Amino acid sequence: MLSFLTVIARPSLLRTTFVSHPAFPVFHTCSTSTTFTNPFHSSAPTQRTLNQAMRHKRPQKKALSKAPLLDNNPQRKGIVMQVFTAKPKKPNSAKRKVARVRLTSGKVLQAYIPGEGHNLQEHSVVLVRGGRAQDLPGVRYKLVRGASDLGGVANRVTARSRYGAKKP
Repeated sequence: MLSFLTVIARPSLLRTTFVSHPAFPVFHTCSTSTTFTNPFHSSAPTQRTLNQAMRHKRPQKKALSKAPLLDNNPQRKGIVMQVFTAKPKKPNSAKRKVARVRLTSGKVLQAYIPGEGHNLQEHSVVLVRGGRAQDLPGVRYKLVRGASDLGGVANRVTARSRYGAKKP
């Protein structure tokens, strides 16, 4: 028989059921499990010790994609919905050309149009790649020059392959 102090100190060892009696309440005790958790322990049961932390390193977090709307593809085809200009962040001053594009997956994004001059208009078919415009907040994609309806840069001499220009 367990004593009254044992019941108070270790309630997890017992399961008490109340049986109503007209004159006297009677408590029946029955043992449940042999595992014992100390209710006065200083740390949570999931807390690792320093030795455990040194032996088992935490798993590395998976790096997030910098171009999530491309769905792990190098490029995606899309249709231009709108072409507009945007102002860059604080130290710079210009009119950056930006296009709102709907991808074939149905997702809508803003893409920077690199190079000087372009022939884009609404409903043009373009190829979108990753790569952000550093001084335009929220623009994380660029359009590929010389692919689909977007022509290459005219009279381009250096870095021609990036801008879809032929050899002069």
